[in-house]
Amino acid sequence: MRGVKRLLKVLGILLGLLLVAGCATGLWFWSELRGSLPRSSGRAEVAGLGAEVRIERDALGVPRISAGSEQDAVFALGWLHGQERFFQMDLMRRRAAGELSEIVGPATLEMDKAARFHRFRWRAGRVLTGLPPRDRSLLDAYTAGVREGVRALRAKPVEYVMLRTNPVPWRAEDSILVVYNMFLELQDDTGTTDLRRAALQRHLSPQAAAFLDPPGTEWDAPLAGGPLLPAGPPPGMALPRTVSVSRATEALDEPVLGSNSWVVSGAHTADGRAWLANDMHLGLQLPNIWYRARLQWPDLDGAVDVTGVTLPGAPGVVVGSNRHVAWGFTNSQIDTTDLVPLDDAPVERHRERIAVKGAAAVDFEIAETGEGPVIAAMPSPVVVRWVAHDPEAVNLNLFHLARARSLEEAMRVAALSGIPAQNFVVADRAGHIGWTVCGRIPRRAAGAPGWAAYLTPDTYPRVVDPPEGRIWTANNRVVDGEMLAALGDGGYALGARAGQIRDGLLALERATPRDLLHVQLDDRALFFTRWRDLLLELLNPESVAGKPLRAEARPLVERWGGRAAIDSVGFRLVRGFRATVSRDAWLALTAPCRDEPGFTGPGWQFEGALWHLVRDRTPASNAFLLDALDRTLADLTKDGTPLAQATWGKRNTVRVGHPLAQGMPSLARWLDMPALELPGADHMPRVQSPSDGASERMVVSPGQEERSLFHMPGGQSGHPSSPHYGDGHMAWARGDPTPFLPGPAVDVLVLAPQR
Repeated sequence: MRGVKRLLKVLGILLGLLLVAGCATGLWFWSELRGSLPRSSGRAEVAGLGAEVRIERDALGVPRISAGSEQDAVFALGWLHGQERFFQMDLMRRRAAGELSEIVGPATLEMDKAARFHRFRWRAGRVLTGLPPRDRSLLDAYTAGVREGVRALRAKPVEYVMLRTNPVPWRAEDSILVVYNMFLELQDDTGTTDLRRAALQRHLSPQAAAFLDPPGTEWDAPLAGGPLLPAGPPPGMALPRTVSVSRATEALDEPVLGSNSWVVSGAHTADGRAWLANDMHLGLQLPNIWYRARLQWPDLDGAVDVTGVTLPGAPGVVVGSNRHVAWGFTNSQIDTTDLVPLDDAPVERHRERIAVKGAAAVDFEIAETGEGPVIAAMPSPVVVRWVAHDPEAVNLNLFHLARARSLEEAMRVAALSGIPAQNFVVADRAGHIGWTVCGRIPRRAAGAPGWAAYLTPDTYPRVVDPPEGRIWTANNRVVDGEMLAALGDGGYALGARAGQIRDGLLALERATPRDLLHVQLDDRALFFTRWRDLLLELLNPESVAGKPLRAEARPLVERWGGRAAIDSVGFRLVRGFRATVSRDAWLALTAPCRDEPGFTGPGWQFEGALWHLVRDRTPASNAFLLDALDRTLADLTKDGTPLAQATWGKRNTVRVGHPLAQGMPSLARWLDMPALELPGADHMPRVQSPSDGASERMVVSPGQEERSLFHMPGGQSGHPSSPHYGDGHMAWARGDPTPFLPGPAVDVLVLAPQR
């Protein structure tokens, strides 16, 4: 008994010590957490500033930066990015450079190897040395601002506490890496589209390859030209009776593509002014990829007043409005990657060492020619010729849009900008509207892969003030003829979404900002209507007899509502059925290509071939379609969920979270936004999936910024304890308009030169 008492006493002492230690650890973490909060008011003396800068924040934490020069404005933007978004910036530079494993560990090793293949840190240094003196000066000011912003925190950003590591100071070349990260996000970095097309041509007949990978469909909705209809199938090609897929699963749906932009001339708006709308769709995360800001400074031609979204790590506004010009982007999907035969080109070998937290460093070798790195492909290795590998690919010209005074000025800046090629839509205060490509466009020789030069600004494709008074882009093919020949096809989105936007705009004769926001939020399932009709044809009395799930499905499909609404079971059924048919048909029709390295799923235009085969049905293909339906129904009810409760909202539950929560699930309740069932889906303006969606929505007219609209997921701050970590999230989820410009000042901070 005495031994037990002694043991209990020892345990009591140990528990007491653990409690004290736990409290001490908790107090220390709390201190670190509070110390890493950004500073929002008062006065701070900083090194590297030319004159005082006033930073006013509104109720959502959105800053208005008032500076005496562009250099000081950019310094202050860097200071804010360093204070509020440094970990996000760190992840972007590390992802591009292939240096994530240094702070994360082995889990990101393969991702690092994929990035090291491009040797972006070396390329960033090369770009840096070639910047014009004025741009280098601005980048140095931004870099100094980031460093001072991080230094002004009383504790390191909280993510580094959790990872038990320290932040590495920002360098000028890191801002170039942030741009390279966007190339990785937005372009085909290893030629997968070319690999797919080559495999089809190698293993199938020319007619079959052309049919399965057509240049367009009846859904095409370009600004110039008409549909590029697919060729007919080769004799005997049809949907199979069976497919070697065990079951359907929504997890294997095709990837989501969803950015939209358009401009409407004053002839078709309520106030007679040109208006622009833009919603760039990307993977959703916390903090949001964009950081809102308004920057003001005096200039030789008058004051600059530019508002929009900035990319943490980069020194300026990416899309927005400057009182004279408003501009927006969608990913262009033009052809910026070629696979070039290796032939006898001299090959250099570069050894890269990847530091891995908690493990030994890994050496990684890259073979490279003067045109780019080498990959293994059938029948022989090829060189990846990608725009991003050239020093011309990246520069800071985009940020000169802040000073553009007219559509023509803005379009010239766009053609000189070094970013991943984007559809650039623009409206100016005089009422002009236009489209061109922002970013470098390769100038190819006919019939030969690769290129040696880029188009000059005066040869860029463009559309200005079209008779319809509307311009729209949605990752689709925008032009045809000579303009299309110059751009190439890098995998354009199906035109259904663009067509729905076009028709929505043409129906508006006196559009208001709210009308344009309504088009952005359009979740009508027009593309899926013919698939719904097909499903109802299949669910006839004969096929339903003795099949309880089929019988239950028919009234749900009949009452689908025609929208991607969260309470619709019918829409989920129709969409799931179409995805299963598409995937299974592709697998069956391209079976000879399946073992090719890098062979992927179908291109977006496969819908044209698929519908042709579905429309011309046979008894065998009917069996194939009913089998796809049965497997779709089984997937929707696999966890015991009654079919009547398998709503689209349960599938389209959006979880916007912090990257650390993926590796530390216990932190999700603190770091992530609440899960929300949201409307919208692919092939409609309101594109929404559980992990992708609108990274911002804006509706703006230059000179009318006070009446313009904006919202984005999450909030301004990257700090989980900040009141601005997620305070804009519900407005984004509901589609509620909020002001484009920052509101009245709630906090005021003055940055002053260090004495």
